[in-house]
Amino acid sequence: MDKKLEVKNLQISFRTQGGILKAVRNISFDLYKGETLAIVGESGSGKSVTSKAIMGILAGNSIVEGGEILYDGQDLLKISEEDFHKLRGDKVAMIFQDPMSSLNPIMRVGQQLTEAMILKAKTGKKNAKHAFNSMLKLLGENINAAYAESGKDASAEVAEKLKRFDTFCVAATKIEREFNEAYGNAMQLEVDIQDAVLMLQKQREINLISKLKRFRKLITLSFNPYVIVKGAEADAFLGKLTTHISEKKEIKREAVLATLEELGAFVKKVLEQEKPNFFTLGYYMTAKPGEDLSKMDVAEMNRMTRKFLDEDFLFDFIATAEKGVAYSHNKSIAQKKAILADLQAALAYFKAGKIEEEKANAYWKDLSAKVEKALDRLNVKKASVEYVFHSAFGNAIEEYFKGVKRNPVEEKIYLKNKKKYDALVAKGVQPDWVLTPQVVIDLELKLGNICKVLENLYNHYCDDIEKDASFDVNASVVDIIDFFKDQAAKFVVKMNKRIAKAKAIKLLEEVGIPEPTTRFTQFPFEFSGGMRQRIVIAIALSANPDILICDEPTTALDVTIQAQILELINVIKKERNLSVIFITHNMGVVANMADRIAVMYAGKIIEHGTAEEIFYEPAHPYTWALLSSMPDLHTTEKLESIPGTPPNMIYPPKGDAFAARNKYALEIDFELEPPLFEVSPTHYAATWLLHPNAPKVEMPQLIKARIERLKKERE
Repeated sequence: MDKKLEVKNLQISFRTQGGILKAVRNISFDLYKGETLAIVGESGSGKSVTSKAIMGILAGNSIVEGGEILYDGQDLLKISEEDFHKLRGDKVAMIFQDPMSSLNPIMRVGQQLTEAMILKAKTGKKNAKHAFNSMLKLLGENINAAYAESGKDASAEVAEKLKRFDTFCVAATKIEREFNEAYGNAMQLEVDIQDAVLMLQKQREINLISKLKRFRKLITLSFNPYVIVKGAEADAFLGKLTTHISEKKEIKREAVLATLEELGAFVKKVLEQEKPNFFTLGYYMTAKPGEDLSKMDVAEMNRMTRKFLDEDFLFDFIATAEKGVAYSHNKSIAQKKAILADLQAALAYFKAGKIEEEKANAYWKDLSAKVEKALDRLNVKKASVEYVFHSAFGNAIEEYFKGVKRNPVEEKIYLKNKKKYDALVAKGVQPDWVLTPQVVIDLELKLGNICKVLENLYNHYCDDIEKDASFDVNASVVDIIDFFKDQAAKFVVKMNKRIAKAKAIKLLEEVGIPEPTTRFTQFPFEFSGGMRQRIVIAIALSANPDILICDEPTTALDVTIQAQILELINVIKKERNLSVIFITHNMGVVANMADRIAVMYAGKIIEHGTAEEIFYEPAHPYTWALLSSMPDLHTTEKLESIPGTPPNMIYPPKGDAFAARNKYALEIDFELEPPLFEVSPTHYAATWLLHPNAPKVEMPQLIKARIERLKKERE
């Protein structure tokens, strides 16, 4: 499975009046394409802080003490706000607990939807064009280098092939642009017809002549060989509309309603028909200009143009591209092998502990330059750990030496203030000011962060070198061609207010808003809580994100509406192949939607595994406690609450943070923090109860009985 997001050793704290609060403590997890990862835990466990870090919306008093959040070759903790603007809402979207906090109360919901679409479309076109041209140039350079290595100059031949590829991609985008414009008009026509039909059915006042003239215009604007084809059927509808318009005051509403219902069915059928493969059609029309394929069945046309492209050009182009891809890959692997020894030497130096700033920076500059040379830039599936090494390593070193310089100053100031404070107290005077705790940077933690950056890269390189023998050059070339197709599709997108409105109404329909055309013009206060949450989901989906973060999206809703929203998120995830991070304090909410679950407590992930493992084979006492407090229809016993309260994370506990609330706690739980023990290759839990020498402790009978009942229900 493709990784969409990697969180590595994330550590986040907050400055408070009482001191530094450790909110997230060294957590790591991956999110894969098309999966739902649920993060579950009580309030204050660090769930929402993690999601806000991914979105780049942490509070101003936050301190990112270490770690990486890797997405598409970038560390989201290090990029600028300008770069984040390209990702936030576009690639990574989020829905919150209270929908009203996400909606502008004085702006109509339709405007809030269309505004986001238009702004993102403009930015996306520019970025896509740059990405397409850069990759094409890079591919050509590597193909030429591969030929040069074997003593052949094929630059003219390569340039001609790349030019042909570029030319037909441009032709394909032109056909797609024209199609999209006509298709957008047809979408608008369908929406407007639905609105008019509803008005007529409810006997409401409507300016029929004006509406019919608009429908007639939209039909002509929708003419396209692959949308509404000019011909007898379209002419018949134009004729009927013209006849109704000429009747003026004698116009019959029943007859118009019948015509519109018939026209609406026709347009709906047009919009549901198979779309052309623009990539293959673009090549065919470039190779055989002027040929008319409009009367051919679209499915048959797609098969024919695919075959023609493959045999006339693409197979040969792929064979040529493979030379460049193989050259780039082999060069990268050779460089990675050469760097391994340098990484080991650097790791040994930093692990020794006695480091000097000048030598540390020399390591940073030397290794960064070598890692940059080792990048395989033709691999469209970017390995983020390589691309962010320069910033991650440099930042980790900078943070360490910031502490070396700042800590003595902080301590001096603190001791001076404490002396004043203690002197006043000794005189019997209660100071009217608070003694602020000293903010000391944990140098051991910062040094560990430096080592982790080096270890992550070293392990990644070893993994790449091991997989080299099974490298599939053809699959890599196909990935590059898919990349070109994706980028080309983005820079032909035409988005104006009319098209945006049609798409927005379709989105409202997709998320289950009834009468979307009417409700498009309403304000958020005119909707119920559940409907507002559906609107927020529609806004989040408007830019077709890769990742959707749901932060307690059902907490403010009643139970019936909760179930509907959860089902909606499930359906959307499957239809759009989204990756979802679902944050909740309620284990029952994620029972039927999560693929994997991470249980958080006191800023740490204390258990993670597949949904089935967490629900049927829970291993941590805190997970037992969460399951014990979860109601269901069949449990007759009194539900168990978790005793006590979470610890004050300004003063993190010495051992297991859950020990004080855990009736199964061992003596070691109060002394040492447990590591993550492997329960299975996909299931881990941080509890000393899993140690081979630990006493045998059974999970509560309430949980056992529930698991047995659920297993029987599944059979």
